[in-house]
Formats: sequence, structure tokens, C-alpha cells
Amino acid sequence: MYFKRLLFSAALASTLLTAALVSPEHALAQTQEPVLAAAQHEKAPLLDTLKDLVSIESGSRDLDGLDRLADLIASRLKALGGEVELVDVNADIYRMEDTPERVGQAVRATFKGTGARKILLIAHMDTVYLKGMAAKQPFRVEGDKAYGLAIADDKQGIAVILHTLAMLKSLGIRDYGTITVLINADEEISSPGSRKLLSRLGTEHDVTMSFEASQAESDKVALATAGIGSVTLRVKGKASHAGSAPHLGVNALYELAHQVLQTKDLSRPDTGLKLNWTLARAGQNRNVIPPEAEAQADARVLRVAGYDEIEKAVRERISNKLLPEAKVEMLFEPRRPPLEASPASLALAKHAQAIYRDLGKELVADAVAEGGGTDAAFAALETQNAVVERFGVQGFGAHSNDAEYILVDNIEPRLYLATRLITDISRGRVPKP
Repeated sequence: MYFKRLLFSAALASTLLTAALVSPEHALAQTQEPVLAAAQHEKAPLLDTLKDLVSIESGSRDLDGLDRLADLIASRLKALGGEVELVDVNADIYRMEDTPERVGQAVRATFKGTGARKILLIAHMDTVYLKGMAAKQPFRVEGDKAYGLAIADDKQGIAVILHTLAMLKSLGIRDYGTITVLINADEEISSPGSRKLLSRLGTEHDVTMSFEASQAESDKVALATAGIGSVTLRVKGKASHAGSAPHLGVNALYELAHQVLQTKDLSRPDTGLKLNWTLARAGQNRNVIPPEAEAQADARVLRVAGYDEIEKAVRERISNKLLPEAKVEMLFEPRRPPLEASPASLALAKHAQAIYRDLGKELVADAVAEGGGTDAAFAALETQNAVVERFGVQGFGAHSNDAEYILVDNIEPRLYLATRLITDISRGRVPKP
């Protein structure tokens, strides 16, 4: 199988996290006023950056939009002092059922410091939205919410990285050895081009911080994310005239409907396994018995073994056909591995919690995946170094077209957290497991 890595179980991760939380905390300085002041200063500029980012549509298959956004991000990183390059990741593309011919360029920036620690910061610029949809939800701020398509997933992540780097620069913090920034353009389609680069960079850096948004209802970082797979069912029947000779056909749509309904209850909430049918198509014309039909399902797992479990269950069910003459074919693809907590990730999360308490705030460190999958799993695929997700601003409504927002009041705490954590990593203040 593509995902070959020894992963810690969610139960073990939870146990280790509980132990970490009750152990004596590593000594940390009280709130660093210069860092807090810098975070407050960057709040309004970050919102301006978000307006610029959201205003450029960048669907995963919109190469022109992705190029424009990559150029903007590259120029901002150069202005901050980074060595920047646009990376064509198409040579390493991993072909899946829906992988486009080409994917967008990634932006990689390198910042050299005076120390030894290597830190990787990742986010993605591509979105799930179709071109033209942004006009229906332009960037706007209403109260404590800033709205816009893809503002939570994941343009806030790009903005937080940019303004964290701006804070480090303004504060004169250069104790790190190397900070590498990677902003890829194919995350929403399972990172077919950038997955190898992400995995390699994850092994080359001591710490990976991924900037997907935290959830609006819970101020958290995540130590685990779900693995994502897909199930495709293709049914072949036989065409016939729907009016004069329907009995001579084999209705592929009927068979597909039967298969979808008899596999709709395979989710297992107790183990985190989820299967949901999300796409379907059938037929050629209204007056023709459909000779072909196809449906796709989204699968989520918390363990690599979950892929085998769901594939086996679906194959067993589809052997029961409604129409014996129909042919049913299944394609199962493991698209993204799960991220499970390592001891190094647990130690980093514990330290992040202590930093957040300097602000009088509690940070949840979630060791059980919620169901979403991210590129953090690729960064962790071949290493036990610390990889922690959701350093972004709290947000809501990802993948919706009328309600996506971030919480404006969470900008300063998140900038403070990222800047302090990078500083403490660089200065060796994060205890090793």
C-alpha cells in the first residue's frame, strides 16, 4: 500500500496527551509584551492581506487564477526576505481517478537564520470553488467575522504565515536555522503533485506547523487528521427505447440506486470510519434506458487499516445485485493518509498550550481526528518529528458558498502563538519527548 508508516493509535495518543497535560510544565516566560504588541499591529494588515487573497479566485483546476495567486504570495515572501521559487510539481504527479492533466505551481520560500533548528510552515492556495462564485460572497467584515470564499480554507493560513514572518522580522528574531514555507496549489484534490515534496520536506525539518483553520466552536490545534479515500462504482447495463421497449434494456440507473442504498450504512462512528455517497450520474437521453451509471463516495478513516476494512465491506455488499444482467465494477483509492499523534507532536502541542495560557486562554490539543484530512499527514508520513495541524485562525463554513468566515478576534492570539512557538523551538525551549 502507498502509505507505509508505523502510526500510533488514537488511544495511545490520547493517553500520552493526558499524561503530558498533568506533568510539570516546562518553564515559560510570561506574556512577552513586544510579541503581543507586534500581533496587535499586524491584525489590520492581515485583514488587508486576506482581502487580496480572497479576491483572486483559485480553484484547484483554475491554473490562471492559481498562477496569479502564486505570484502575489511569492512577491510577499520576497519582500519579507525569503529566497523564493515557484515549484512545478507535475513531474512527480500521483495519478488518481480525478487528477487533472496539470496542477498549479507551489510557492517555496526559505529564510535563513543564525541557529540550527529547521521549521516547516505549510498552507494551501487552492479552493473547492468554481470560477465566478466569488462575486456572490466578496470579502467583507461584519462584527467579529470576516467573510469570503476560501477565507477559512485556507487563505487565512497563508495570511497567518505571512504576518508571522513579518512579526519575526520586525522583532529581529533570527534564532532559527531555517524556516521553509510551502504553499501548494493542489491540496483540495488530494495533493497529487505536491505530496512527495511535502513528505520529503517533513523529514528534513525538525517541526512542521500546518495552518489549516481551527474550528469556530473550539480554539484548538490538531495532532490527528483523517485519512481520505474514494469509492467509485461503475454500472454497465443495456440501452433500449424507454417508451416502446424498456423491457429489452438493463437499467444501469436502477442498479446504481440499489448499490448506493445497500452501502449507505457502512459508516462506523465508534471507529471513525465514514462512507458517504456524494456524486452520481447516469443515462444519455430522457427516452433511453440508461446503459451506464456511476457514483462516487467519500471515505474517511483514522487508521491505515481502515482502508482495507471499508474496501472489503463495499465489495461484499455490491456482490448482491438488483439486476443480474448488470455489471458492477468498483475502484477504491486511498487518497490521503491519516495523521496520528507522535510523542514529538504531543510535546509541541503541550508547549503551545502553555504559550496560550500566557494570554489567559486555553488551547485544545485534539489527539482524535474530526474527519477532515490535510497535508500535515503527508509531512508526517516518513518521520516521527513533530507535525501539528490547525495553527490557523478559527473559522467556519469551509466548502460552503454562502457562510465561510473567520473570527477576527482570534487573529492576534494565533499570531502570538505562532511567533512565540517558532521562537521557542528555535531557542531549544520545547522539551523533547
